[in-house]
Amino acid sequence: MEFKHYSVLLLESVDFLKIKPDGIYLDATLGGGGHSYEILSRGAGKLIGIDQDREAIAAATKRLEEFSDKVITVNRNFSEVKSILEDLGIDNVDGAVMDLGVSSYQLDNAERGFSYMHDAPLDMRMDRDNPLSAYDVVNTYSEEELTKIFYEYGEEKWSARIAKFIVERRENKPIKTTGELSDIIKAAIPKAARMDGGHPAKRVFQAIRIEVNGELRILKQAVCDFVDVLKPGGVLSIITFHSLEDRIVKKTFQELAKGCTCPKSFPVCVCGKTPQVKILTGKPVLPSEAELDENSRSKSAKLRAVVKL
Repeated sequence: MEFKHYSVLLLESVDFLKIKPDGIYLDATLGGGGHSYEILSRGAGKLIGIDQDREAIAAATKRLEEFSDKVITVNRNFSEVKSILEDLGIDNVDGAVMDLGVSSYQLDNAERGFSYMHDAPLDMRMDRDNPLSAYDVVNTYSEEELTKIFYEYGEEKWSARIAKFIVERRENKPIKTTGELSDIIKAAIPKAARMDGGHPAKRVFQAIRIEVNGELRILKQAVCDFVDVLKPGGVLSIITFHSLEDRIVKKTFQELAKGCTCPKSFPVCVCGKTPQVKILTGKPVLPSEAELDENSRSKSAKLRAVVKL
């Protein structure tokens, strides 16, 4: 299957970077190479593309072939950005973009087990060397643990009932496929509740994917690390696809822009912290009507950006 990924908010996210001809830029989530191609097309001097999915690295390398002398690809997690740059002998960069969405390829390729729309083995690993898979979460986590991740990562109000149904079903035999899991979720949610809010399995699948890949655990520190490696005047653009990600990015940007963390009751600052960034997006940038018409998956996307002081 060909690796395809529609780069949401592509022009808007790259516009913020204000590409310099000799600049060094990071694509934290290389995917199909869409953002990287746009950055290089605007004359960037060097592009470092990071992705934990080997299939994404292979696809992006092919797509960016005409810029091969300017591209370095790294098959690691973007949370390792500081050690990645250290290994490359690069101190800092002129800008970076993070697209935190699951690629269209990962969703549409049934064997990856990300989608409730295809019946496939439970997997959901972005890095296929990851020892933890969706199968492990569904079949080994306790009822309490499942309830917690469904509620916290999926904001699923039926989390306890769904977890109970899963644990009861797996007592007879393991739950092996996305189709089996989707059917269990449908059975657990009352019919009246299934009529609202899209596919009934959407929130639970999101929660399991986040748990498998540790997406939220690494995000705040990764945002701080990316800001640290920016040159003064460098820009970080981040595209999120659900409220949990957006909340972390928004709050982290606000903390980095504020600087001082002293209680308001203190007459003077004693922490000595100063603002590290200026927020460029008072409100998040949303997809245009034209983009929504072209790609319905972009409807939940939000873009936020900061510039390093």
